[in-house]
Order: sequence, then C-alpha cells, then structure tokens
Amino acid sequence: MFVVSCKPTTPSQYIQPDEIVDILVDYHLARAIGQMQPNYEEQNYERTLYWNAVMKKHNITQEQFDSSLTYYYSRADRFDDIYRRVYQRLDEENTLLGISEGEIGKYAALKADGDTANIWPGRQSQAMMPLPPYDYYNFIIDCDSTFFAGDTFLMQFTSDYVYQSGSKDGILYLAVDYPDTTVVRQTRFTYSGLIQLRADIDERVKSIPQRIKGFFYLGGAHDRSSVVRLLFLNNIQLIRFHKKHEEAAPVEADSLSQDTIARRTIDGPVGSGDSVGTSSKILPIKRGASPNRVVERIDSIKSSK
Repeated sequence: MFVVSCKPTTPSQYIQPDEIVDILVDYHLARAIGQMQPNYEEQNYERTLYWNAVMKKHNITQEQFDSSLTYYYSRADRFDDIYRRVYQRLDEENTLLGISEGEIGKYAALKADGDTANIWPGRQSQAMMPLPPYDYYNFIIDCDSTFFAGDTFLMQFTSDYVYQSGSKDGILYLAVDYPDTTVVRQTRFTYSGLIQLRADIDERVKSIPQRIKGFFYLGGAHDRSSVVRLLFLNNIQLIRFHKKHEEAAPVEADSLSQDTIARRTIDGPVGSGDSVGTSSKILPIKRGASPNRVVERIDSIKSSK
C-alpha cells in the first residue's frame, strides 16, 4: 500500500521553502541593521553590505534569490504560508529588529498596562502584496477599564518595500470611537523606513474611548503578474499615553459638536523628533543598550562576510 502526498513540491532550481524562510528572516534583519544609519546613502550602503553577507552565509546568488522569490510570489497560497513562518520568526526576534529605529526600540519592552502602554494585540510583522486578500489587514481593539479620558495614541512600524516595478502606495487608517464622535487619522507612505501616526483629540472632549479600529492597505496594480511587489511591516506598535498631572476618571462627554473634531485627517508621517500627544517625552536613543543576543546575532552576520 502506498501513501501519496498532495503537498506541492518546489522545482530544484529554486530555493526550497525551509531554506528561503531562513534567508528571508536574515534578509529583513540585514535591512533593519542598515536602517540604523542616519542618512539614506549610509543606510543603502549598510543594507547592501549586510545583504551580501547574508548571501554568502547561505551560499546563494542574487539571481537565485530573485528567481525563487518570483516563483513563490506567483503562487500566492505558498507565498502566504512561507511568510506566516517568516513573521512568526520575526515576532520572536522583535527586539533585534527594534534596534533599527530609536522610536521603535524605545517602546519595545512595554506591556499592555501602565501610563504608557503598547496595546497592539495582533501580529508584529505582516507581509502584503497588491492582490486581494493580501492587500488589506484590519484590526479592532475594544477599550476596557484601563483606558481614560484624555488618552492619546501613537501607531508606528517600519515599512520595507521590495518592488521590481510599479508605484508604492501604502495606507494606514486609524479611528478612535467615542460615545458622541469618532476621531480619524490616516497617512500614506511610499518609502521604506519608520512610519508614525498619532491620534490626539480636542482637549474639550471629556469622554472615554470605546473602540480603536483601522486597517493597512496596499494599493497599486491588482494583477497576478510575476513582477514582485511586496510590502513588509515590522515591529507594529500601538502606544497609549495617559494624560499626566490630571485625575484620569470617567467624565461625562460635553456638548462639543461632532463636526468640530470628527474625521479630521493628517496626511503624512509624523517626524521621529515630534513629541507624542500630551503625555510623552522623547527619550535619548541608547545605541549601546542592545541585549547581548542582539550583538551576537549581528556579529554572526558580520562574521560571514
């Protein structure tokens, strides 16, 4: 009696699934390390340098990587399975990726309670392509007793576009529901790097938020061509700030007109030097504060160069 497996196989000329998962994890780590540099030219140089080290480590060429990525990309179901494994690994190593941006790393250790808390409940990494259903990722967070009137919010992540051609058009939409109004913020991002969007409210709004919802969307050509168009979101965080120096207790909402504050839109990312809401303070970036395992992981890539 023979058992026939229906699991799809990968032609031998392409990098096999288990190996390409390892390569893609190192690929994202290499790009994150490169983004530690202060300007675009140095970032591009460092990303290239570390990516060359990754290829040497895995004994592959750029042509092999490109053709294999195109192969999996054109088979969306297999690609999705591979990237579920990749961003599971990236979630486990979020501290490693967090060192690439001071603002990301600053909140990396926060829990879901405290005056400043990371309340993001979903995956910290996400792969997207401009093809349904992989072009859209939504989220809903119900507010509980840890939320107070006057809370402000900051959503941030690092974006990484891998496009062979075509326009890049990422959108982040964020809405905070209150009993009598909804505050909306959104931003478009067309570059790789730190993306931030903050949701402040008019000081006259005294009600407690009820729900936070939003989505990521990747626009562009919706076709099944083999042209690789990918957007990677890493270290997704939603930071809640309690208002300082005031009693944070439930207060009845006043009669502020919904037209005054509802559905305001901010177009464009918030600079990393901006203060966040009414309760935040920008802290200095401690470059030397990385855990030993971060240094060891970086050294392992360096040593293969």
